[in-house]
Amino acid sequence: MEDEDLIVENLEELDDEAPADDRERSRDPDEFFAKSAFRIVYQTNNFFLPQIRDLIDKGEVLNLRPEYQRRLRWTTPQKSRLIESLLLNIPIPPIFLFESDAARYEVMDGQQRLNTVREYLSGAFSLSGLEVLQPLNGLRYTACPPRIKRALDRATLSAVVLLLESEPAGRLSLTDVRRFIFDRLNTGGTKLNPQEIRNAIYPGNFNQALIRLSRYPLFTHAFDIPEYVEADPNDYYENPRRQKNNLYSTMGDCQLVLRYFALIDDDNIRGSMKTMLDRAMSTRMGITHEQAMALEDEFRERFRFLYELFEGEPFRLLPDERGRTRVSAALYDASMVAIRMLWAQRADIAADALGVRQRMETALDDPEQLHVLTGQGNTANAVRARIGLMMKILLPTG
Repeated sequence: MEDEDLIVENLEELDDEAPADDRERSRDPDEFFAKSAFRIVYQTNNFFLPQIRDLIDKGEVLNLRPEYQRRLRWTTPQKSRLIESLLLNIPIPPIFLFESDAARYEVMDGQQRLNTVREYLSGAFSLSGLEVLQPLNGLRYTACPPRIKRALDRATLSAVVLLLESEPAGRLSLTDVRRFIFDRLNTGGTKLNPQEIRNAIYPGNFNQALIRLSRYPLFTHAFDIPEYVEADPNDYYENPRRQKNNLYSTMGDCQLVLRYFALIDDDNIRGSMKTMLDRAMSTRMGITHEQAMALEDEFRERFRFLYELFEGEPFRLLPDERGRTRVSAALYDASMVAIRMLWAQRADIAADALGVRQRMETALDDPEQLHVLTGQGNTANAVRARIGLMMKILLPTG
């Protein structure tokens, strides 16, 4: 099945509409600023392109993890235009680094620019699509004439380094400050989506578990994501077929995995879907590697059961008038949470597999039940309603 024939419905995340606090509005602006504002401590550095390549390759100072922020999206012509701009000495926006540990830095903004420099200077691609320096099309760094190579070796990228001395104020944590900066850095261009921001500001064992589960073969098959067959994990982020997949390129696959962990806790089903997912990331940020592995085992076990129960095509709606196959994110998370709640009765559910599939088809053919199952409103009540209906489909007497 081609990517464009598969539609994943209802992945939007809406913000809560929090009313303004009248007491905050009435406070004296000068007093409020003095007590509540925080100031970012930063310094600016310039790096020659070969220095950038070496810093990334050594991995000791600069942390440019492929999964950090977002999956790589730039095409070769986009990368080539950056190299062309550097050769023409056109000003390039600075990259932003965050000092996570003393003298170790994470990339907050500029990942793709840094990766482009590393790739080109390592001979990974040849220039293409250049408009001003057209004769350079097809040229790799290793084959560059001396004059062009010297120009690139002398070119620089500026970096704004946000230092550990940056202290939060009032009720803000350091994580809040990082979120705030991420939002401000991405007000233009290709703005980070909510899952990309979570991936960046909630590092740790749980986030890594989400990434690993997004590579689970049954999961990638169910959501039509090109499977992971590379021997080197770094190759995962260079697979051209996967880069063209919308779920992968936007980290929608990791968001889907996260939805399960956000909704298995009934107390977390409140507010908007976005806040549910944010809380799920925040509360599990400090879990151990062993705890993360246990969560992975749980997820795979439930997913495999549903995958087999629905004969390799779980979470799919009935074909539309054009015959297109659709996968519903709402039906997915309802099914996953429902089977977790009914896990002790899974043998009875498996024994009635044909009945389950018939009840599912009947529900999907009924407009009222379809509306519930596809979760047109990502509210707490809608989430609970579709989980409840899915439990009745799986086990009518449950």
